[in-house]
Amino acid sequence: MLVLITYDVNTETATGRKRLRKVAKACVNHGQRVQNSVFECLLNAAQYAILKDKLISLIDPEIDSLRFYRLGDHYQSKVEHVGLHPEFEQDGVLLV
Repeated sequence: MLVLITYDVNTETATGRKRLRKVAKACVNHGQRVQNSVFECLLNAAQYAILKDKLISLIDPEIDSLRFYRLGDHYQSKVEHVGLHPEFEQDGVLLV
């Protein structure tokens, strides 16, 4: 399923900046950045549960926020894009 993850981490302190780096790294490891604090992640249910728990454990819920949008397996018709395209399509073939 495609999951859109957005976050807002308070970076006024060094601890906040460290939390931001950890949240971003966890998201980079599971998906593609499409905006500064927005990631598209293709995950199965188990991967989603693990990533969600990890991200929740990284933030300070008093001053940070996370949003998870589960777009499902048939997300192609639910996503429109205008402007510069991401580096690669999430579900396309990636040759290295």
